[in-house]
Amino acid sequence: MTTSAAGRPLIPQPPATVAALRQAVAQIAPAALPAFTRELDQAADQARQGSDLAPLRRFVAQWAVYVHIQRQPRLAERLRQLEELAVTGDADQARKAASEIGRILDGAHAALAAPPQR
Repeated sequence: MTTSAAGRPLIPQPPATVAALRQAVAQIAPAALPAFTRELDQAADQARQGSDLAPLRRFVAQWAVYVHIQRQPRLAERLRQLEELAVTGDADQARKAASEIGRILDGAHAALAAPPQR
């Protein structure tokens, strides 16, 4: 399942595990793999230094949101447009873009927090 028909996700949302997220990133956004690996290494180092799993939990949550968005081509493209507008637009455009970016991210977090639909 690698193509989107009628706006459906490219792949199912993977479990929130490092291995599953790495596989999903490799499949839908391979250019992001170096960032994934770099951030995983940083989170693991922080977890070891602090004897705390919070950095790894944040990493998994962040990348689960990334995958949730990127597996939906239309949503991913809209997010890219908004990110560009937030940087290049005037103050009003940047404010509106930031607000919509927030809604997209909030929606992804909410979707991931909801129990799976059957």
